[in-house]
Amino acid sequence: MDKFTKYPKVLLHDHLDGGLRPSTVVELAAEYGYRNLPTTDVEALAHWFHRGAKRNDLVLYLETFAHTVGVMQHRDAIERVAFECAQDLAADGVVYAEVRCAPELHTEAGLTLNEVVQAVMDGLRRGAAGTDLTVYVLLCAMRTAARSLEIAMLATAWRDNGVVGFDIAGAEAGHPPTRHLEAFNHVQRENFHATIHAGEAFGLPSIWEAVQLCGAERLGHGVRIVDDIAGEPGNEVLGRLAQFVRDRRIPLELCPTSNVNTGVCPSIAEHPIGMLRRLRFRVTVNTDNRLMSDTSMSNEFRQLAESFGWGIDDFEWVTVNAAKSAFAPFTERLRVINGLVKPRYALLRAAQTLGG
Repeated sequence: MDKFTKYPKVLLHDHLDGGLRPSTVVELAAEYGYRNLPTTDVEALAHWFHRGAKRNDLVLYLETFAHTVGVMQHRDAIERVAFECAQDLAADGVVYAEVRCAPELHTEAGLTLNEVVQAVMDGLRRGAAGTDLTVYVLLCAMRTAARSLEIAMLATAWRDNGVVGFDIAGAEAGHPPTRHLEAFNHVQRENFHATIHAGEAFGLPSIWEAVQLCGAERLGHGVRIVDDIAGEPGNEVLGRLAQFVRDRRIPLELCPTSNVNTGVCPSIAEHPIGMLRRLRFRVTVNTDNRLMSDTSMSNEFRQLAESFGWGIDDFEWVTVNAAKSAFAPFTERLRVINGLVKPRYALLRAAQTLGG
């Protein structure tokens, strides 16, 4: 077992339709008659997804989802994908996860929105059973569509049955968060939670709208906050928005490998996560889309260790950050932090000391 697999992890930004096993895509396509795959060879298909994601453009990156969504139009298919998602996360050392799903994308074969959510819930619960993984769902509305209020109401309707928050996802440029203000107003009136994809492909105006007008408690990616930070390393000057985000401890759901794939930065070593951690923003580490980006939480940790020299203390810090920032009830967050994350990092630290 890779040493990073043993590290307990908390994952806040992971898309269900971006994390399928390549073999499952092929099998579901055959089972449900989906004929648009570029290839039915599992290894070649995996390579196609990975290559397709590495085109340095968010819109092009999103094109690959046509095939994963295409095989997720039936109840059993969605439940299987969710089951395998939970199993894969648990095997990777994830002890708490919030998995994102966009129900409106899975109704082409006649499923209702509620049936989609039920299938996701059933699969995740079955997959997490008997593991250390606690898993919840975030419901996403597509920012390029006009169903956000409907999805926000769906999210609050499921709030006592496993859904812990609402989000908007999809192409960011030209589709600002305020186009969905009615949905976010509903979330706020219902005392519910919202995270918003902002500051990935588009910059500071998207982050400002998400935080100041739409009430985002977390920023999905948020990496472009660096556009409001100037100066040389060690002498950075924060602009008003960056200062506000840091002062308010607004969590950044950073996804390093995905950001490289979509052209936000050239490499992991050049990713702003190093600076943002040093400046003590509320940094969290996430996968985004495990299939498209050919990654896992352990892989993200490994690359951060190689690029920035991060050690156990750094990984415990980002993991506790993520647990603090989760949308689960406060008592559950404490259970994850004090019952799982801190004790296991203490054991890892002791083992490392004994090992010299």
